[in-house]
Parts: sequence; structure tokens; C-alpha cells
Amino acid sequence: MQIAMVGLGRMGANMVRRLQRAGHTCVAYDVNEGAVAAMEAEGVAGARSPEEVVAALATPRHIWLMVPAAYVAGTIERFEPLLAPGDTIIDGGNSWYRDDVDRAAPLAAKGIHYVDVGTSGGVFGLERGYCLMVGGPTESVQQLATVFDALAPGVAAAPRTDGRTGQPGTEEHGWLHCGPVGAGHFVKMVHNGIEYGMMAAYAEGLNVLAKANIGSEARANDAETAPLSHPHYYQYDIDLAAVTELWRRGSVVTSWLLDLTAEALHTDPSLSAYEGRVSDSGEGRWTIHAAVDEGVPVPTLAASLWDRFYSRDRGDVAHRVLSAMRAGFGGHHEVKAPK
Repeated sequence: MQIAMVGLGRMGANMVRRLQRAGHTCVAYDVNEGAVAAMEAEGVAGARSPEEVVAALATPRHIWLMVPAAYVAGTIERFEPLLAPGDTIIDGGNSWYRDDVDRAAPLAAKGIHYVDVGTSGGVFGLERGYCLMVGGPTESVQQLATVFDALAPGVAAAPRTDGRTGQPGTEEHGWLHCGPVGAGHFVKMVHNGIEYGMMAAYAEGLNVLAKANIGSEARANDAETAPLSHPHYYQYDIDLAAVTELWRRGSVVTSWLLDLTAEALHTDPSLSAYEGRVSDSGEGRWTIHAAVDEGVPVPTLAASLWDRFYSRDRGDVAHRVLSAMRAGFGGHHEVKAPK
């Protein structure tokens, strides 16, 4: 199948490579000329403008957008006037599902199909494959089935779940038509909300282990800090790299996230390359938004999002207010951080 990939960043370029390996024909486009040239050096057809992309494709055209959510609307605006009824735009980035719903309607009025694909796999997707959560019209999704098959990890990526019999469904191949427009990004949104919570659980637990030797540390007493009542219970100098490596084998908390954590700690046991300012790219916020609309409690996912805000000093005013109140009602003085 012929398909254009718009956006050749950390994931888009590898998706082109994976599709080409599977026998599909790709047209590669990016606003970065160097990214296009790199694809051309690998034998992929390149394009320097939306007009060149459209001209290079036979009808019906399929154009996959792999650009940051903030640039999707502008990219669609550039391509829409060039397309014809029967063509399809696929948004494979991390757009808000509500934007999908709003974008699909005017495109549908012109006969242009819209498919949203929540894509998980990151920079390892070239070899591991991509888990694809798909939303859109059934006919459009069926047209793209061979593309999804090529990008997905395949049945062999995981043992078959006990009780499943017969021909494997697409979900066992690693992609699923989740429902109408927006459903793919809705599922991916919640996927990333869960990811926030899982990452926070690992991080918090490892932090407890990292501080388990606090009883061995010399601590000056002060009137503002509760003393450690039983220092003899906290005399453990625990090797985090070794623990995470251990947990990878037979533990119920085994996961790819743990694999990546073990690798990072082995390479840099103190994680000195990081300042601990954790970004959030939108999906966690949108998951909380949906949970509020649905009246669904998600305390773990919400707490993991708040922690990311705190990591970027977004709680600075709140903390100063706390200190001011303590000083006001009890004359408590802040204990300054050591320099």
C-alpha cells in the first residue's frame, strides 16, 4: 500500500522504515529538510511540500500525520484544500480525542475520511512494533488494515491469554479498532494516564528504598522538624540498580518500564543526568478531565499528575503560603535547605 508520513521525528521516521520493510511504499515529508534527505538516503521517496506529497500519491490518498498535537490543526489546514473525496487523513500523534471529533465533521462534509490512531511504542517501535489504538469509520480502518498489521508488534509479541481460541483478533496482533472517530485517542489518553500512575509508583517506591539508610545519617536536631524516632530501623544502604534488576525476574511488578529503570540505574546509579523536572504532554490532564466528566474516581492517576506539577516548582506559592501560616500562628521559622 502507498502511504505518506508527515513528520519524521523520533517515531515517524522509524514508522516509515518499518512500513518499507513490510513492502509498503512511503512518501516522507517533514518541515525539516534534513529529515527528508535522511529518508531519501535510505531509498524512501521524499517530498518538500504538501503539494509534492499529494502529487506523489495515487488516489485514494492516505496521509499519516506524526506531528505534535499543537501542530495537527495547522498541518490539516495545509493538506485539506489539496485532497479529494475518498482520501484519508490519519492522525497518529497524541491529540485530544475531542479535537478528533471536531476535525472529522468538516472533513467528512467534503468526503475526506479521518482516522485517529493512538500510537504507543516510542523510540523502540522500529524493532518492537507499535501498539495502535484506532478510531474512525469502519471502511477507512479496513482500508488501512495492512498498514496497521505492518506497524503492530504481531501475535508473537506476547503469550496468548488463557481461554482465547480460534483465529487471533487484531488486538492480539497489536492493533484495535476501538470505535468511531476519537475512540482511538480516547483509549490512548487513558493508556497514558495509567502510564503516569505506574511511573509514579515505581518512582515513589524507589525513593523510599533510597532513603532507607536515613538512620545512619547525622542529623542536627531543630525545633521545626520531627525527629526520627527509631533510627535503628533505618540502617539499610540499598543498591537500587541491583533491586530493579532483581525485580525484573519473577516479580509481579515486572514491566517494560521497570526494564528501562533498571537500565538507567545501571548506567547512572545516581541519575545525575536528570534534574527531576518531569513534563506532562497532555494525556494525563485529559484523562483527569474525562474522569471528572464521567464522575469516575481516579485518585492514583490524579496524584501522579499533581506530582509532575510539583516537580516543576508549580507548587512554590502554596508552599510559601504554608510557611507563612506556620510562622503566623506558631512563630515557626523555615528550616533552610542546605547549600
